[in-house]
Amino acid sequence: MKADLRDVVPHDNDPVVILVVTAGRKVHRVLVDQGSSANVMFWPTFNKLQLSPDQLRPYTGCLYGFAGDQVEVRGYLELRTTFTDGSASRTENIRYLVVNAHSAYNILLGRPTLNRLRGVSFTRHMKLKLLDLSGKVIMIKSDQQEAKKCYENSLKTKRGVFMVVERPPMEEAPMEEDCVGASCVENARERRPELAENVVERQIGGKTFKLSRSLDQEEQNQVAEVISRHLDAFAWSASDMPGIDPDFLCHRLTMDPKVRPVRQRRRKFNEERQLVVQEETRKMLNANHIREIQYPDWLANVVLVKKANGKWRMCVDFTDLNKACPKDSYPLPRINALVESASGCRMLNFLDAFSGYNQIKMHPRDECKTAFMTETSCYCYTVMSFGLKNAGATYQRLMDKVLAPMLGRNVQAYVDDMVVTS
Repeated sequence: MKADLRDVVPHDNDPVVILVVTAGRKVHRVLVDQGSSANVMFWPTFNKLQLSPDQLRPYTGCLYGFAGDQVEVRGYLELRTTFTDGSASRTENIRYLVVNAHSAYNILLGRPTLNRLRGVSFTRHMKLKLLDLSGKVIMIKSDQQEAKKCYENSLKTKRGVFMVVERPPMEEAPMEEDCVGASCVENARERRPELAENVVERQIGGKTFKLSRSLDQEEQNQVAEVISRHLDAFAWSASDMPGIDPDFLCHRLTMDPKVRPVRQRRRKFNEERQLVVQEETRKMLNANHIREIQYPDWLANVVLVKKANGKWRMCVDFTDLNKACPKDSYPLPRINALVESASGCRMLNFLDAFSGYNQIKMHPRDECKTAFMTETSCYCYTVMSFGLKNAGATYQRLMDKVLAPMLGRNVQAYVDDMVVTS
């Protein structure tokens, strides 16, 4: 309702941060986090409340943080927690997991509490609404000043914000006697359960697309209709990519004039790797991503990296070239801000640019600096290569220009990964 916005300061996706009373004390900086499957109290807050470690009960599950790392849980306890807006209140026993970590927040209130209270968090209105036992609406306002401070503090450290997922403990598989080093990793991959197939294949314009099974038939038909109208936006091979007009944007190498060109010593490969280099070179020549060059000043070796599927990826060792290039400080979007902006949308569509970096041309003056050697000849890139310094900044600059009318409205982009929201 518009009335709920009267006391709200215009904001850019501020979190809902409230005050609660727990263990008989007021606790500020309580984040209402719909992405958390547990209620979390951080260890510094536990100490400030002067609670005894003897009150903690052992916890046998697993808790995972924002980056997927397992978080140390000291135990759990139940505390009477009061939610009030000054005129009405409600008190419930809330179970908190006590985590040995520092955070910009004191407590995270996750989905268990919201479901128990039948509460609804409104990020636009910066309020948490719930019912007291008599049925009266309790409207708790978010402290926007505290919310901004917490959000800014959370950006200073990688572990400042936690998106927790509570999982039951997993049984450890017995260690085999011959499981050593890399073979142990391979055995673990083989034992890893495969995800259930959640897509359905559909032919659209003679091409196969995968749509989510969670969509009903009408929604699948609507998505297929949109795809059929824009088939020219999809690529299945390098020849399907028109590329970016160099007059619009191209990648330049700003070199330090004091740095002398470096020609790396030639590395030797066995027969298997030579065949891989020849095949990859042939593919790039057919796609016009490279051209043959003579008398290059800069010359690098190719490097073969084994992929998870057992195939080889051919890279170029641009270490010396990158040292001679200053850093492009073009700002990249904040991942956590993009995730927050996409949360709550009814439908999401994830897009990945097909060989996105290779759609940007190298400046003709700088092509010769990307030269690399093979067994048969020397080549240089005519398009932007993945290993070049500042390639990510150049691509983000392209996305910000091309998607300017839609960014922040229904499209979010981080380098070559895009999300289209409803």
